[in-house]
Amino acid sequence: MQTWRVKPFLLLASRAEDGAADLEYRSYLKYCGLAPEQLRRVRLEAAPLPEIDLADYSGVIVGGSPFTSSDPQVSKTATQLRVEAELAGLLDRIVAEDFPFLGACYGVGTLGKHQGAVIDRTYGEAVGGIEIKLTAEGVRDPILDGMPESFLAFTGHKEAVTVLPSHAVLLASSATCPVHMFRVKRNLYATQFHPELDVEGLINRVDAYRHAGYFPPEQAEELMAAARKVAVTEPMRVLNNFARLYASN
Repeated sequence: MQTWRVKPFLLLASRAEDGAADLEYRSYLKYCGLAPEQLRRVRLEAAPLPEIDLADYSGVIVGGSPFTSSDPQVSKTATQLRVEAELAGLLDRIVAEDFPFLGACYGVGTLGKHQGAVIDRTYGEAVGGIEIKLTAEGVRDPILDGMPESFLAFTGHKEAVTVLPSHAVLLASSATCPVHMFRVKRNLYATQFHPELDVEGLINRVDAYRHAGYFPPEQAEELMAAARKVAVTEPMRVLNNFARLYASN
């Protein structure tokens, strides 16, 4: 673990399941290389977003979420609508300042939607390991420093970017999802794959969300068994690079 003396990072989470939420937090701590006091967590599904002064933080991370941003507004719960509105308001400031931001999976539905991307269910991917390939821009981007041009990552998402806005930079794709990572301005990033997920994490998510519509519930055990056979080791570099690049005193 790193021992930087820095302003903390802020993790905005929205998982109602305590086990999944807590394991997600521990994964970010581990793979960012941060101590608990260096990563403050706010669970948006539990209470309204408190007042956030960006000057207090080194960067903002948005974790994954069971929310699907492209669903019709009438089908969303009051909690989801509140969370989306709060994140949009915070992103107004983050984007205006080009403040360090990393959205993982749900980052596509937050930063992408905020920036005018077309987001729908055209390129959803099944739960499991997917080969991700960096673009030429991705190879050069510092947040992907040390990454091979092709690597395995865990995914599982209902929606994805169909069309990026012209000002966004495509950093990574897969054969079944053309936008797996992008950058806006210099310091704003979103991934479709999960950089925090290792085998333990994916198995936990499959168990927690077996009735959430990502896959037929009867396939849960099969998906867990398949996850145990996949070596996912590279995506976590994204988190360590993000923390290393933006840690500030």
